[in-house]
Amino acid sequence: MGDNSKKPSSSDRREPTPENMTMMQGFEWYIPADQQHWARLKKALPQLKEFGIDNIWIPPGCKASSKNGNGYDIYDLYDLGEFEQKGTIATKWGTKKELVSLCNRAKELGVGIYWDAVLNHKMGADHKERCPVYEVDENDRTKHISDRYEIDAWVGFDFPGRKDQYSKMKWHWYHFTGVDFNAENGKKAIYKIAGELGEGWASAGDGDVDDEKGNYDYLMGSDINYEHPEVRDDVMRWGSWLAHEIPIMGIRFDAVKHFSEDFLREFIKNMDQEFGPGWFFVGEFWKDSLQDMNDYLARMKYKFSLFDAPLVHNFSDISRANSADLRKVFDDTLVQAQPVSAVTLVMNHDTQPYQALEAPIEGWFKPLAYALILLRDRGYPCVWYGDLYGIQGEHPFPPSCGGDLPRMMLARKLYSYGQQADYFDYPTCIGWVRYGTWDRPFGCAVVMSNAGSGNKRMHVGEMHAGETWTDVMGWNDAKIVIGDDGFAEFVCGQTSVSIWVNEKAKGRERFEKEFDSDIYKVPYSESGSTSS
Repeated sequence: MGDNSKKPSSSDRREPTPENMTMMQGFEWYIPADQQHWARLKKALPQLKEFGIDNIWIPPGCKASSKNGNGYDIYDLYDLGEFEQKGTIATKWGTKKELVSLCNRAKELGVGIYWDAVLNHKMGADHKERCPVYEVDENDRTKHISDRYEIDAWVGFDFPGRKDQYSKMKWHWYHFTGVDFNAENGKKAIYKIAGELGEGWASAGDGDVDDEKGNYDYLMGSDINYEHPEVRDDVMRWGSWLAHEIPIMGIRFDAVKHFSEDFLREFIKNMDQEFGPGWFFVGEFWKDSLQDMNDYLARMKYKFSLFDAPLVHNFSDISRANSADLRKVFDDTLVQAQPVSAVTLVMNHDTQPYQALEAPIEGWFKPLAYALILLRDRGYPCVWYGDLYGIQGEHPFPPSCGGDLPRMMLARKLYSYGQQADYFDYPTCIGWVRYGTWDRPFGCAVVMSNAGSGNKRMHVGEMHAGETWTDVMGWNDAKIVIGDDGFAEFVCGQTSVSIWVNEKAKGRERFEKEFDSDIYKVPYSESGSTSS
């Protein structure tokens, strides 16, 4: 008797389209120092997941040198808000218990947590030590401007509150390569420590640190010496310890152009070997030079991503110019050259207003910029907390995009799939179409203008003939009917963007839900839970 079972057709064998991933930077610089941020993020998780956030880069969770420190002034890698040190048990963000609770809740919801690892330096030493140094030229760190002599430097780290729990290592002057303060006479300068294993910084030019300022090993604080085996062993051990302590899915490395690439490659290899594939690593290599970024990625063997700093500067320049050429927005950017290795963004804690690397982006341009990173087929977009929830502090800013950024995130999650067709044919009005895929068939059409109202005749496909498409942003009330040839005239308002999707597309009802941006108005109890 023959086999009458149905053979699978080619369509049955098609692989599901992978879901678009979006990450979020889960903080901004001026968040109140109320030790409630882990609780805030935990409460926000379900809604963030619903609107399309898959992974959250949380702020540095290690004990800072001060109670209100954001964590980049790092004191102790092994204190995640557990020990009485620097005048507090909790970090600015909360306690270790609350951190673990946040990460466990994220795991339940299918949201990954990316740790912010500050491995370049330490701050807030427990005591001074005498050490041999050279003063160097601030703008050319390869030039000595003094003979070798000794200073009193804050380079002794004992971690008395933690004692020897988790790590017994004590840090001394020879574990560092440089400082910027002589406690003996109060003089501020760039001091290169003449250490036990040689006199100076990690080498520049052959790729271990960046060659800006001749050698950019030194950035701030007590600069860590990764040539020292005790340092390498302890920080390597910390990475494994951290991943066992809390459930994280990736690491964002701070200031990677300032510390040893050789060590970082070894660190990443160790994490991969110990915890298996699937880890995500991204570095802050903040430099508006595509060539330098390409070279860095090559030296890291492309097992690494970088934030697209050139794209942020393009956004800033275009937003502040009068009717700039939108067609050039991706020129000399990482997402154009190395899309698989590019984390695209609009703003972060360093480029936000009143910060050191401020890259001003006019408010009217923020929706255009977010559409350019969220709704296209290249790059891994990172949404910023300050744009979602607003900026706190002395100079507060409301949420960007009129509070409608979550709509763009949701449009990415639901409709931004398939082949892309660009209509970059006019300087101040551009557009593109995503055609959808076999299992995510709806697609979308995007049109934007940085001048007057815009219109763009674009092809979305004959399969959509007769459909009525509307703007998911709700910023344009037109109803656009797709022609028999699959073309339609799509429009947007003055200095605005519109995202057009079939009005009956699956998931359109989700755009009726409101996003709660009043995250700071919720009172919290001491335990971090909302009070009644």
